[in-house]
Amino acid sequence: YELPRRGGIFIQMEEEIASLGAVIGASLAGAKSMTATSGPGFSLMQEHIGFASIAEVPCVIISVMRGGPSTGVPTHPSQGDVMQARWGTHGDRPAVVLAPSSVAECFGLTIEAFNLAERYRTPVIVLTDEMIAHMREKVFLPSPDEIKLVERPKPAEPPEWFVPYRDPGTGVPPMPAFGEGYRYHVTGLCHDERGYPTTRVDEVEPFIRRLFR
Repeated sequence: YELPRRGGIFIQMEEEIASLGAVIGASLAGAKSMTATSGPGFSLMQEHIGFASIAEVPCVIISVMRGGPSTGVPTHPSQGDVMQARWGTHGDRPAVVLAPSSVAECFGLTIEAFNLAERYRTPVIVLTDEMIAHMREKVFLPSPDEIKLVERPKPAEPPEWFVPYRDPGTGVPPMPAFGEGYRYHVTGLCHDERGYPTTRVDEVEPFIRRLFR
C-alpha cells in the first residue's frame, strides 16, 4: 500500500508466469519493474527469465527461498534456489545474483539490483530466505538524494537512424521505451542488430559474445 504513495504502481497478477510477463512489459514501456516469489514460483518464471536475458530487458526478481522441492516446507528457510538462479533457464546466459544476509542488506542490495539491471540491460535476481524475510531489525535509511540511481542508456540518434541492438562500444545498446517514437523488434530468438531473427554465424556469434562481455 506504500508503493502508490511513492508514485509506484502495483498489479496483482493471476500467477507467476503472468507476473514476470507483466514486469517485462512494464520495463519495455520504460518503467523500473520487479516481482517477488518463492521456490515453486521461481521455477515457473524461468522461461521468462531466459526471454528477458536474450531480449536484454532489465528487471528484478526477488526469490525468498524455502524448503522444497515443490511446495515443500513453506515456513522454514532453505537455500534451495541457488543453483536454479544460476542454471534454471535452459541454455547458457549471464546471471547476476545478489544474496542479502540481513534486513539492511535487503534494502541496499535491492537498489543495487535495479542499478545493475538498468546498467547492463539484464534480469537481476535477489536471493534471500524465509528467515531473513520474517526478521525485523532497525535500519538506517539514507535520504533520497544520497541514493545512487542508475538509468538505462537512451539513444542519442533520431528514430530514423536507430539500430536497436548495435554495440555502441560499451556492450550495452541504448534502450528507448515503447511509445517514444523508436521502432524495434523484440524476440526470444537470436537476432541481428535490427532485432530480427537470424541463424547466421557471423551475426549470432558477436551477439552472444556481447551478452557475455
